Amino acid sequence: MAAGCRFVAGYPITPSTEIVERIARRFPMMGGLFIQMEDELASMAAVVGASWTGTKSMTVTSGPGFSLMMENIGLAAMTEASCVVVDVQRGGPSTGLPTMVGQGDMMQARWGSHGDYALIALCPRSPQEAFDLTIEAFNLSETYRVPVLVMMDECVGHMTEKVVIPPASEIEIVPRRLTKQRPEEFLPYRINGGLVPEFARAGDGYRFHTTGLTHDERGYPNMSVACQEASVKRLIEKIRANAEKILRIEEEDTDGADVVVVSYGITSRVARHGIEIARKKGVKVGSLRLIVVWPFPERRIRELAETIGAFVVPEINLGQMILEVERCAAGRAPAVLVPHAGGGVHDPQQIADAIVRAAR
Repeated sequence: MAAGCRFVAGYPITPSTEIVERIARRFPMMGGLFIQMEDELASMAAVVGASWTGTKSMTVTSGPGFSLMMENIGLAAMTEASCVVVDVQRGGPSTGLPTMVGQGDMMQARWGSHGDYALIALCPRSPQEAFDLTIEAFNLSETYRVPVLVMMDECVGHMTEKVVIPPASEIEIVPRRLTKQRPEEFLPYRINGGLVPEFARAGDGYRFHTTGLTHDERGYPNMSVACQEASVKRLIEKIRANAEKILRIEEEDTDGADVVVVSYGITSRVARHGIEIARKKGVKVGSLRLIVVWPFPERRIRELAETIGAFVVPEINLGQMILEVERCAAGRAPAVLVPHAGGGVHDPQQIADAIVRAAR
């Protein structure tokens, strides 16, 4: 709401339902519209449609609902519809552990819809960051005309902590970048400098067509190899070329470290305790926390791999983001997984033991 969102479509699913319950109570007071749809497929479709009216739009889900939304997340990527999807991760697969924590959707967030595309995903570790990063997610979605995912987890989603909400005048909001071209000149996918097309709202007198098919700058289907090459490359390049602007990581004591712990979400809070235990045993250990997880901080992992002995990657899954760490390290520093199948968080001692072993 603070980010300017005024349309939410969703379907109840634990452990995310409290978000839309709150929105359903508050939206009528501020001119917003919440619709409970018949399922998650329809929810995501409604969000894409609402985005084309120029309305900041969002949906919320978890587990199997996230899987069902993937087709229309791909539609949002292809049509360049600005929107936000919040996934409060739970244990899986299938219905799994509906009310218990997991981090098993991290690769699905990047690769879950078919074909080549790129998007942005952020991972809060506290209620304060859930507030702050949701605003950032809306701003990024407007800047790059891309679906942005907020990859929360059940622990953060159900956590109670102090949240400081600043005055509205202090919150930076990125508005929808509307075209200044005349209707007779406007083409919805023409690039006038940069990699992100300008936007015209449906109903404002601009004639345009948009489709999930490969399309030309008019938005009309174009089944040529040349059009596919140009349009899909641009969808990826608009994120890849701006990755250093988009990326957010938090580092601590990585200079001179023998081991660096790479973590995200609730696991980064547990990892802090494991790091302290390992330091008391004399290990030089640093921390790299992923705030933006997609795009992945490839350059920084490569740099660290040149100077450290090993990475340690605790995850509430059986090994997902560690695959990216290993890819970027390219054999220069091993990556040690500290897995957890879900339903709870790590014992910090598990992480400390892995750090000590990696330092030997």
